[in-house]
Amino acid sequence: MEAIQCIETRKSIRGFTKEPVPRELLEKVIRTACQSPSYKNSQPWEVIVVSGEKKQELSTLLVDLLDSGEPSTPDLAEPESWPEAEQKRITDLFAKRKELTGIDLTDPAIVIKAKKANFRFYGAPHGIFLFQDNSLSQWSLLDIGLFTQSFMLAAHANGLGTVPQAFLTDYARQIKEYLNIQTGKRLILGLSLGYPDMNSPANSFQTPRSPVNEIVTYVD
Repeated sequence: MEAIQCIETRKSIRGFTKEPVPRELLEKVIRTACQSPSYKNSQPWEVIVVSGEKKQELSTLLVDLLDSGEPSTPDLAEPESWPEAEQKRITDLFAKRKELTGIDLTDPAIVIKAKKANFRFYGAPHGIFLFQDNSLSQWSLLDIGLFTQSFMLAAHANGLGTVPQAFLTDYARQIKEYLNIQTGKRLILGLSLGYPDMNSPANSFQTPRSPVNEIVTYVD
C-alpha cells in the first residue's frame, strides 16, 4: 500500500475479530513507528502491549472503577472548552454519528456505555499504552503524536486496525499501578489493535474532514 493511499484510507476501528496478532507482526509495526521523527532524536515514547488474560483483567478493573463512581484522573487533562471552529466539528460529528448509528454521545447514559466499550478495547485482542517521562516538555507530546500516527499507519498497511482512545487514560494512576510502570511516567494515550471486523456496524461510520480552504492560509 502506497503512503498516500494508506493515509487516506485509514480510519478508527471499533469492531475487531478475536484473532490475535502474531508477535512478529506486532514488532514489525512498532519498529516501523520508531522511524518517526522526534526533537533532537530523543525518541520519547515507551510502549506497553497488553494481551490475553492481562488485558481482560485490566478491562475488568477499568469497568469496575467506572461503575464505582471513581473520578477519572488522566495525566493529561481534557480541555474544559473548545474554540468555536473545533467545537462545531465536534458537534457535527456527534450529530452525524447519531444519524448513522443511533449513538447519541450527548446522552450521559450512552457516554457511560461508550466508556465501557473503550475499556473493553472494542473486543480487540491487544491494548497499546503510550507513556513518557514526566520531565519532558510539550515538544515531546508532539513527538509522541508523530509516533502514534506512524503506528496507526503501519498497522493499517499491514491489514490491522487501530483506534486512539483518550478514555483509556481516564484512570492513569490505576493503570500504571497494574502495569507496574515506574513513578515519574505519564500515560499519554491508549489504543486498541487487532484485525478489523468490517461486518461490525461500528465500522460503517467514517468521520468527515474539513475542506483545505478552512484550515490553510497562503502568504505570497
